[in-house]
Amino acid sequence: MKTIGLIGGMSWESTVSYYSLLNEGVKAQLGGLHSAKIVLVSVDFAEVEAQQHRGDWRAAADLLATAAQSVESAGAEFVLICTNTMHKVADEVQQAISIPLLHIADATGRVLVRDKVKKVGLLGTRFTMQEAFYRIRLEKKFGLEVCVPNESDQQQVHDVIYQELCLGKVRDKSREAYLRIIASLQESGAEAVILGCTEIALLIRDSDTDIPVYDTTRIHVQSALEASLE
Repeated sequence: MKTIGLIGGMSWESTVSYYSLLNEGVKAQLGGLHSAKIVLVSVDFAEVEAQQHRGDWRAAADLLATAAQSVESAGAEFVLICTNTMHKVADEVQQAISIPLLHIADATGRVLVRDKVKKVGLLGTRFTMQEAFYRIRLEKKFGLEVCVPNESDQQQVHDVIYQELCLGKVRDKSREAYLRIIASLQESGAEAVILGCTEIALLIRDSDTDIPVYDTTRIHVQSALEASLE
């Protein structure tokens, strides 16, 4: 079993899901008392959030690169950034280390291609929905057509993530708003929807809607399990 490196804390609410799912996955595959070999560095999300919203991505990249170097030094054989948004600096993080970085958008893109999805809706932070590092990667690398909500709906999705889900608040009213936005993406032709923020799975589940939703946390975890147990 290879040792998995995690850069977490963005937010810690979703990092808990990574830790639980990785251990559950190893136990399911190996049985007995087996658990995942994990090295975790958990950053202070308040610092990261401030860097994001003032556009200081260089500082954010330096912070995560240092975290990645720490997990590598502690014995990790590959690393995951436990958040979608911070994959904006994934290239800088990869350049700072000698172990592979498993990119969450690549893991998601492969699953969508496997499932023969052509047009997909994307929910996430405003950064993930608007900027090229995620959406364009899916389009160019995997041939997907990616659609996002309108501007006001994007802001609502973004605000729920930072003001509620990252603080552990799961509200029915926000679930209803997300389901309305998912329905609008479906009406625009989306065959499926990417839950492109690791916290959204705390709010939306498969059973909530009739359109397939792709939980990037679970997809990312599955790619890590495959790499660890290959």
